[in-house]
Amino acid sequence: MKRPTQKDVAQKAGVSRSTVSYVLNDQTELKIPISDETRQRVMDAIAELGYEPDARAQSLRSGDTNIVGVIIPVIQNPFFWQILSGISAGLQENGYSLYLSHHPLDLQQEANTIRALTRQPVDGFILLAAIKYLLPRLSDHLRKSGRPIVEITAAKAEFDQVVHSYSSGTRALLAHLLELGHRRIGFVYGITNEVQGFDRLLIYREVLGQKGLQTYEVHCTESLEGAYQAAYSILQGKNRPTALIVINDMLAIAVMRAASDLGLTVPHDLSVASFDDIPFSNYMVPRLTTVSGKSEDSGREAVRLLLRRFEEPALPQQLSTPDVQLIIRESTGPVPKG
Repeated sequence: MKRPTQKDVAQKAGVSRSTVSYVLNDQTELKIPISDETRQRVMDAIAELGYEPDARAQSLRSGDTNIVGVIIPVIQNPFFWQILSGISAGLQENGYSLYLSHHPLDLQQEANTIRALTRQPVDGFILLAAIKYLLPRLSDHLRKSGRPIVEITAAKAEFDQVVHSYSSGTRALLAHLLELGHRRIGFVYGITNEVQGFDRLLIYREVLGQKGLQTYEVHCTESLEGAYQAAYSILQGKNRPTALIVINDMLAIAVMRAASDLGLTVPHDLSVASFDDIPFSNYMVPRLTTVSGKSEDSGREAVRLLLRRFEEPALPQQLSTPDVQLIIRESTGPVPKG
């Protein structure tokens, strides 16, 4: 069946096509004298024919798409999907749609992402990473787009920023472990870009350094297998850590498996804690002690900053720092005796 057009609506209502356009776009500022009766005839014809305006044509006329592009760095970690859930809810509540693009991992993917963003115009961008950590051509494309950008990152940002930092939460977590008597505290640092977790690693080094304690860092990839092998290795040593901090909850699952395979019980023999508070963390055995970044709130806050930028383009840089919270569960306990 042929899709009805504005011409069909005009014929049905007995008006000109331009009148239909004025009614659809509510262009009262043009001072076109359209009576209430004429406006109602047009609306009745639209309802009867089932006419739906062409969103692409409307965006070409107005310059707005009511679409926000979101670039996500890691699709495997539920933490990012929680942020995305907050973004999606915030956008929908304000009449916007979401266009999702995966962070490019190689030059070919970078080219594909740029091509896709060029074909899908958007009103602005939300980046679940600092723009400077994206590959160069994509970073340049975003900067030159002239569209508002909000970055959700712990690093210093160029544009409006939701400061997603775990610095205070790391201090709280270390204070918790030290209070439990732990002095050999390790850190499983599984990250793609070395600086992405500095909000946690640098605080770890600082706090243990101030206490005169040795650090037990083990760096690995962001994969589950990488974290498993790293934990397996560090836990085999004679003076192994009695507690392990893990860069995120996903990798903590692999760390706890490595401990189990070595015959260690959590938390009796080894305390394990991490970051993000993904849904799995409260259903593991034992339940995982973690620092919550309140990820959905961060997503909603990014939307709020972006919408405000739409309304007031000349604003100075906006910064928002959502709270974080240490959630103590069953995976941390007193230092083992002996």
